[in-house]
Amino acid sequence: MAAIDPKKTLDAYRAKRGEFRIVEVPPMQYLMIDGAGDPNTSPAYAEAVSALFPLAYTLKFASRDELGIDTVVMPLEGLWHASDMESFTTHRDKSAWQWTLMIMVGDHITSSMFADAVESVAQRAAKKKEPVPALGSVRLETLDEGMSVQTLHVGPFDDEGPVLDDLHHRFIPEQGLTMTGLHHEIYLSDLRRTDPAKLRTILRQPVSSSA
Repeated sequence: MAAIDPKKTLDAYRAKRGEFRIVEVPPMQYLMIDGAGDPNTSPAYAEAVSALFPLAYTLKFASRDELGIDTVVMPLEGLWHASDMESFTTHRDKSAWQWTLMIMVGDHITSSMFADAVESVAQRAAKKKEPVPALGSVRLETLDEGMSVQTLHVGPFDDEGPVLDDLHHRFIPEQGLTMTGLHHEIYLSDLRRTDPAKLRTILRQPVSSSA
């Protein structure tokens, strides 16, 4: 039996290039870790990724073996913010960015399963003498974004600026909406193996009605 893939069933993981679409994002549970700085050069960013994926895979197998629920490991996601939001659209000052990296896990994952997974990853890392410095900073948390606008960006991350500028300053105001939550990115491509020109990223912005 193939593993369940929420990307194929949840509307929140669907987006089209060149189209801004209003969606209702349900509350979802994530592995989360916070950090700051340029994702291309920040050691904290690399350490966060190195902590999230081992936990996600450990939980996948625990869920399958203990509960009979087998799901794919979901893609890396990120919440991004800065004191000056123009650092995302105009001058792209990555050193000023603050982020929360995430991987979505099903609601059937309990706090007890999460704690066991953290311990399991730590034990394996100790045996291999390959520490996972950020492991203790990962948390299990539910994010409720609600009404959001999203689109699919294809290409390098540095080309997102004009798309976000159009989203923030044209589409959202024209729809009578106001930005509320944090800028959210979902990385559908394998960053290690994909040509930057072919990277597929869902760009999401939670909103509320201005009325």
